[in-house]
Amino acid sequence: MRGVWSTERVKAAEEELMAVVPPGSLMRRAAFGVATTALALLRGKRRVTLLVGAGNNGGDALWAGYFLRRRGVAVNAVLLNPAKAHPEGLAAFRRAGGRVTLDVGAPDLVIDGIVGLSARGPLRPDAAALVGSVRAPILAVDLPSGVDPDTGEITGPAVRAHTTVTFGCLKPVHALAECGDVRLVDIGLRPVDPDFVLLDSSDISWPVPGPGDDKYTQGVTGVAAGSATYPGAAVLSTGAAVLSTSGMVRYAGHAADAIRARWPETVCTGSIGDAGRVQSWVVGPGLGTTHASADVVRHVLDAGVPVIADADAITLLAQDSSLWDARDPDTPLVLTPHDREFERLAGPVGADRVAAAAKAAEQFNAVVLLKGNRTVVAAPDGRVLVNSATSSWPATAGSGDVLSGIIGALLAAGVDPWLAAGWAAYAHVLAAELAARGAPAPASALMSAIPDAIRQVRGS
Repeated sequence: MRGVWSTERVKAAEEELMAVVPPGSLMRRAAFGVATTALALLRGKRRVTLLVGAGNNGGDALWAGYFLRRRGVAVNAVLLNPAKAHPEGLAAFRRAGGRVTLDVGAPDLVIDGIVGLSARGPLRPDAAALVGSVRAPILAVDLPSGVDPDTGEITGPAVRAHTTVTFGCLKPVHALAECGDVRLVDIGLRPVDPDFVLLDSSDISWPVPGPGDDKYTQGVTGVAAGSATYPGAAVLSTGAAVLSTSGMVRYAGHAADAIRARWPETVCTGSIGDAGRVQSWVVGPGLGTTHASADVVRHVLDAGVPVIADADAITLLAQDSSLWDARDPDTPLVLTPHDREFERLAGPVGADRVAAAAKAAEQFNAVVLLKGNRTVVAAPDGRVLVNSATSSWPATAGSGDVLSGIIGALLAAGVDPWLAAGWAAYAHVLAAELAARGAPAPASALMSAIPDAIRQVRGS
């Protein structure tokens, strides 16, 4: 797992490091990393323009310009506030033959050194106009200017970076906003205990059957989903559980006939009370919000096994607080709301999605998977991970039903609920990419790609 640290903690770690290294050495080390990345992006082209703000971020850009000049690159610098430009960086840049200009010109690459980690809010009008005139790829120093460093929020004009070079460790903006290709430069920073983590495929140990396993030891997933109006939600959730290596899937609900027709290996019943024993329950997709639906949610929460509650189950929990009484607080619960469902349950998400999910996880003593292009998974013990989608292909009807089934299968196999939600989110995105192959694909195709996604994860 790759760690991510808040800007406050990063700045504290930088101050500790600067106290024991020669003055200016960290800036030059960081700037050399920017210059090295710029040379790779130029691919033999020779013209760069620096957008230079006040303070250390502008200093990084100016020193990068110094190193680029020493490699024969033609470098111009636009100083947004000449009186506050970093003095040592500007002097070095000029000594190396760099030119200060008033406009961007026609460079092959632009280096964004407008603002750094201390800035908040959108670009000011003069900076926004300057960025608006850029027609070349932009290499951002530490973060794209105008994007909030701790939440990734964009409230106005901001830089859209082709590549971002950051130093020492990843910051929240790199996980929560579009920063292009993020390159990490080692400057000797060694922070501990990240605020949250990012998953890599190598972090996932997908449960698969061994020589001593049978259909029961692999985990039995129960699915209570669908209705006469929405049978497809049940088909998708059940199919996802079947394809995610469940040993057995039991279905209970109004869509039993549709399930038998599509997934004959599923044990089906029309009543939740007749479903039999399971190791986890998936409840909510397409279930409806009637009194009968609430009774299904109550029964599932009272079963004493891990539960993944999605869609209508979340709405019912938000509407009827008595449903929570059916749950033993020690029994794992995973909630998977999108923003509107989250608002019904816990109030508006706000700009800080990580903080909102973490607060809700503590409030409900449950793992909260807050859906989005950047999915946040928070556990009640404070652990948080973020899974960033590499495309928008999962943004389609029924996609969430598939995710629920994957999580249910992993819970039934005994995977820690926080990891189960994170692993499922990762595999879900990968399955969407494999299904789409560059064009939109429906949720049923995403579901069918789950085995290929699992193979790819296990082969990493």
